[in-house]
Amino acid sequence: MRDDATETPSILFLCLGNICRSPLAEGAARAAFDARGVAARLDSAGTGDWHVGRPPDARAQAEARRRGIDISDLRARQLVPEDFRRFDLILAADAQNLRDARRIAPPDATARLALMLDMVPGRAGESVADPYYGEEDGFAATWSDVRAVAEALVSDASG
Repeated sequence: MRDDATETPSILFLCLGNICRSPLAEGAARAAFDARGVAARLDSAGTGDWHVGRPPDARAQAEARRRGIDISDLRARQLVPEDFRRFDLILAADAQNLRDARRIAPPDATARLALMLDMVPGRAGESVADPYYGEEDGFAATWSDVRAVAEALVSDASG
């Protein structure tokens, strides 16, 4: 996030297709920042283009709804070079997406890149659980991960 604490943080959450982990992370972060009354510019994207324009996976939407959060209005989009100048921080769900983001980053990129769980004490270097090919209970594990990230981010921004 920006060094100047008076500026609004801008964070992009990144996963592969932008239909599971990153929209859940965006939803969790929106809820956490709103609950604390902290302004932030939040978005999500994928490194791949398979799902561009589509809403989050129905199982991801259901998990968010169980937590009182509606992510149904989100639409998948692909990471673009401009994102590296528009956001302060780009947080990838796993090491492969972080490598892909670094490969895509333009020479004039200003965003800091890290793993989502690098923000959570004791979880640095870990990947957010990818629930796509699993059962619905995998979405609860993903939610737990992204909620921890959201809480760490809002604590950092507000304090």
